[in-house]
Amino acid sequence: MASTHTIIPAAASAAVLQPSDPIPVDAVSVQGPDFDKSLTLDQFLRSYERIGFQANSLGRAINIVNRMRNWRLSDEPVSENESEEYLDPQVRANTRCNIFLGYTSNLISSGLREIILHLVKHRHVAAIVTTAGGIEEDFIKCLGKTYLADFNLDGAELRKKGMNRIGNLIVPNDNYCKFEDWLTPILDAMLAEQKASGEVWSPSSFIRRLGKEINNEESVYYWAYKNDIPVFCPALTDGSIGDMIYFHAFRSPGLVLDIVQDIRSLNELSRKSRKAGMIVLGGGVCKHQIANAMLIRNGADYSVFINTGQEFDGSDSGARPDEAVSWGKIRADAEAVKVFADATLVFPMLVAATFAQESAML
Repeated sequence: MASTHTIIPAAASAAVLQPSDPIPVDAVSVQGPDFDKSLTLDQFLRSYERIGFQANSLGRAINIVNRMRNWRLSDEPVSENESEEYLDPQVRANTRCNIFLGYTSNLISSGLREIILHLVKHRHVAAIVTTAGGIEEDFIKCLGKTYLADFNLDGAELRKKGMNRIGNLIVPNDNYCKFEDWLTPILDAMLAEQKASGEVWSPSSFIRRLGKEINNEESVYYWAYKNDIPVFCPALTDGSIGDMIYFHAFRSPGLVLDIVQDIRSLNELSRKSRKAGMIVLGGGVCKHQIANAMLIRNGADYSVFINTGQEFDGSDSGARPDEAVSWGKIRADAEAVKVFADATLVFPMLVAATFAQESAML
């Protein structure tokens, strides 16, 4: 009789050697890039699709953005109740997915500003939603430089020196003084025009005017003005612009910024979009304002979120796309992904693999 010391316990064997179900035929195996081969940038970025974890999410984001870029109404069959304006084949071929781009202010402070400028300059986006800092920091950079620094600099010492820290970036406070000098006469002119015409400003028309006034090709909002791309900023007063408007209200009260005009304009742009996609970098106001506009059309068709927010605290910033599906802000059959990453790391790669490909072909 065999010793019990030589017999593998059946329960242990069954637990360890649990047989697998058959692998689906369409399953994709994990595989990283082969640096023994010469890889183009495009081939390298395509390899992300099979690396796994957040690399895989970035690969999905690239694919979704390319679908946004490439969609045309002519790809779809003509429906029985199609409106007259969309029956013409040429009109259908020229009707594209409207891409709504959102980003937080720190990203304009960073070098992503030049990437966002590229998208606006080349008309890759239909509308922008950002925060007050996302507006003013663009103009301020036209008046003075932002500098690389360190996350660990002493705040009290920086305050004494008139240096403002944004993460590991530094903006001299003199830049904001230059901004006041530039903005104040524009506010005077806008108030005079409002009084003369009886028409009040909206945040988007305010931003458009500043884009015209800056007249500088290094400005994102100069190109938004030139290309007639609306820029929405529901929290326009939450920053240096708000400070300047506050000061101006003492010297010359009466300037009005009407947010009702903008919510109607943004929601109508969403509602009338035959296809709509969201690309949102960061969270907060810019993320939810775009998502809420998508609700008006029963949800976005494509969605790419890039941020580091987590959902355990119930924040909208941290919410995954599936939460937006439950609200009707992303369609149930939409292509959507969230990339858990710092946008400054991954957005340049995403643009290099998508929108920048058009520039490379010119």
